[in-house]
Amino acid sequence: EVELVESGGGSVQTGGSLRLSCVASGFPFAEYAIGWFRQAPGKEREGVSVISSSIKSTYYADSVKGRFTISRDNTKNTVYLQMNSLKPEDSGIYYCGAARYSGATPDKYIGWGQGTQVTVSS
Repeated sequence: EVELVESGGGSVQTGGSLRLSCVASGFPFAEYAIGWFRQAPGKEREGVSVISSSIKSTYYADSVKGRFTISRDNTKNTVYLQMNSLKPEDSGIYYCGAARYSGATPDKYIGWGQGTQVTVSS
């Protein structure tokens, strides 16, 4: 069974940092791109960052470029999202998903977990 479990969320003040983790199981992790998405109340889920299976390419939404860093450890089936200089607009539930290639549209992602809540206060 494909499963991804997010953790590391919390409540921080503006300018703070958090490190999210996404632990995967049930599929050949090293062959899949992993993406982080977030959803704020009343808004659609949006892509935040993606890392390719080979770790050679990464993608960041314009809103997080320069502040967030995605990485992965294929020996631990884990992807991380280091979030620095957090802003209130970064608040939301963060989810990770897996896709066969890094350019996949959100509907092609599998293994959505329960997400982890990030709250940034001003």
